[in-house]
Amino acid sequence: MVNSNKYSRVNKFEKRRKNTKLLSIMLVIGALLVIVLIGTFIFGGNDEAEEPNDKTNQTNEEQADKPGDSSADDESNTEEQNQSDDEESAADDSNENDSDNQNVETEQVETDDENVVKAYTGNWQPIGTEQQGPHTTNYNEGTQDRAEMEEAARVATGLEEGNMTTWWLERGGEQQVIATVSDNDETKTYRVYLTWVDNEGWQPTKVEELKENDQKHRFQ
Repeated sequence: MVNSNKYSRVNKFEKRRKNTKLLSIMLVIGALLVIVLIGTFIFGGNDEAEEPNDKTNQTNEEQADKPGDSSADDESNTEEQNQSDDEESAADDSNENDSDNQNVETEQVETDDENVVKAYTGNWQPIGTEQQGPHTTNYNEGTQDRAEMEEAARVATGLEEGNMTTWWLERGGEQQVIATVSDNDETKTYRVYLTWVDNEGWQPTKVEELKENDQKHRFQ
């Protein structure tokens, strides 16, 4: 009877020891799983959270590296290009007209003006213009219209640039002007008839070489 009780106590102790050992192992495994899950949550979550930021920064950097990417820049560039094209076109037309006006055939015409030494017409071309829109004759100094009138008079008379004095500009008719000019030394004085051609500028039509400057009295 004593031995039976002794074996019974030993079996109970052995069974309890095995249960304790199994429980300890399960607790260790559980603790390891918890540590792994916590680590995955901490480190893995940061990577996922940081990824969108990295993509956003990359997108911002790519956009910053693209100059003129806005529609406003595109419109500005288009306007500047159109303006540049217009200026180049006007310059090309002016250069072409200057070339044509270097070899102008003239024809002497009769005149009953006693102050005219000789008068002649020619096949001058309009000198070109930078003006746009409806044309209104402007005689004021410093205006584009007056500068182009004087240029047309210079072309028709053959006076060199910088060696011409404009004495008078007057209305000669609808979109027509009569310019009295001379060289700076007043050795030659001319009366030049000009006509405006839409989109092409002032065109000389007739030149009269004068005996005397009949407009000089206005400045005395």
